[in-house]
Amino acid sequence: MAIITISRELAALGDETAHELAKLLTYRFVDKQILEERIKSYGIVGRKLEKYDERKPSFWASLSQDRDDYLHYLKTAILTEAGQGNSVFIGRGASVIFRNIPGVLSIFLVAPQEIRVERVKSYFHCDTRRARQIIEQSDRDRAGFYHYFFDVSWLHPGNYHLTVNTGHLHPAVCAEIIRDLQHRLITEEAEAQNRVRLQELMLGQQVKHHIIYEKEVPIHFLEATVTEGYITLYGVASTQALIEAAVSAAREVVSSGSVQSEIQMVREYSVMP
Repeated sequence: MAIITISRELAALGDETAHELAKLLTYRFVDKQILEERIKSYGIVGRKLEKYDERKPSFWASLSQDRDDYLHYLKTAILTEAGQGNSVFIGRGASVIFRNIPGVLSIFLVAPQEIRVERVKSYFHCDTRRARQIIEQSDRDRAGFYHYFFDVSWLHPGNYHLTVNTGHLHPAVCAEIIRDLQHRLITEEAEAQNRVRLQELMLGQQVKHHIIYEKEVPIHFLEATVTEGYITLYGVASTQALIEAAVSAAREVVSSGSVQSEIQMVREYSVMP
């Protein structure tokens, strides 16, 4: 199973290139609409969804439970879509969620500012001043989204296997460049490892969902990592009883395998509702 993630600046031909690439490789194309529909099926709708979608949240929104819910269901949706087969993902932090996983290729598309301005003027039928404002707002939102949700720099080249300047390249040409790199980097062995790692990540999400949303055990910042059948819980709790309840709930999801806790106990710990 292979995955290609496309991150992009506004007006860097991201959607066009991703469409061409998916068609070229006969991969599934996973975009905002597909992920939104899956997230909505989990009950995250309306303002909750719009408040965080590739935007920098406000200070209070970044501390709210809605923010944690959105991130949990976004990860679940992305991992679920990846489990359906070879895929090209556009945006939504997929490059970070799949970071360091074999069988994943992460691409960043950029374009010179003057070309972006001309494209935005054409897209939105606006003047140069307004086009620059739209670009600046988009860049701030996307950088803020990656910082607040994943604590990474959206623009840092080290987060990607390849950065492509689409200023003078047709999307079909960009797709061919990415395809050639994919053939070199994603081996059959990497794809097999990818399947295993995706299963582990999905199991971790299932464990977290069961503890927080089904058993309603209040563990703050809970994460469940799975490695070769071993599950480790991380987070913050106010009592030892809550830690034991989280471990017990995790064992309900995995009848076999080891569950251990690295949850820290901090008395009277609370977060903004």
